[in-house]
This record gives sequence, C-alpha cells and structure tokens, in this order.
Amino acid sequence: MEKKIRLALASDLSGFPLAREIVKHLAENHPEIEVLDFGIPSADQPQPYFVQAPKVAKAVQKGEADKGVLVCGTGQGMAIVANKHKGVYACVVDDIFSAERSKIVNNANVITLGGWITAPFLGCQIVDAWLAMAFTQKMEFKKDFLTNAFNQVVALEAENFK
Repeated sequence: MEKKIRLALASDLSGFPLAREIVKHLAENHPEIEVLDFGIPSADQPQPYFVQAPKVAKAVQKGEADKGVLVCGTGQGMAIVANKHKGVYACVVDDIFSAERSKIVNNANVITLGGWITAPFLGCQIVDAWLAMAFTQKMEFKKDFLTNAFNQVVALEAENFK
C-alpha cells in the first residue's frame, strides 16, 4: 500500500465555503490523501487568517503534513503569513495554470486560494492540478536552472531565518 499524502488545510471565515468544498472533494475523489483539517468548525466560529495560516505552515514545517492548502478571501493574507515560516513555500493560485506552475517552477509545498475569487468547482480543479504536478515536471529542459533557482531560495531563507 502506498503511503498517503498528508495534506493540511485551513481557512478563515472568508474561505470557509470553498475550503469545505475542497475537503469534500478530496474525501470523495482522493483516497490516497489524508486531510488534516485545521479549518474553522463552522461559520459561527470564525478565526482570522493570521491565526489559521500558522496551523498549516507549522504542520508542513514539522513534517506532520507533506503539503498544505490555505483559503481566505483572496489567498494573499494566508500566503504572507505562511511564508513567514522557514521551509514553507506558499503561492497564491487563482487558476489551474498558476497552480501547476507553483509546483513545477517554484516547488510550492503550500497553495493559497481566495474564497471571494474562486468558484468551488474551479477550486477543486486547482487543488487537483497542483497535487498532480512534481517539481520540474513538464519543464525537464530547465531542470538544472529550476533546481538551482530553488536552491538559491533555500539559501536566502537560511540567511534570513536565523
């Protein structure tokens, strides 16, 4: 049996409806994924993005999750907070192409989506597209460049996250 992918997920109130649809979609269509749901339990119990994003970022940082998905109103606040954690590479994604490229080019281990921007059906497709990609996939001709670029980002991180 293959090891399950551990995917941490959280949202704030603005991202709550989209996050619920993504969790449902993953449960129904991806038995290989174990969802670690750090989201708010209901719309009646909101938490702000700056409280929610660290839950996923820390799970990825500690190796408790392999990847993460964060959902707020635009995805931008979640990305800013997630990227304050060493070893977390979060990208805002609004479409399938940017989701794929976030992994292929930037080796993103977290994606952030906007519940005000992204329809649930598209949000599920975006997550699927990101999960289906590997670093440098479809861009093997640039593998050395992309690997070096990512290593430079890691070096900057080591320099700036003391």
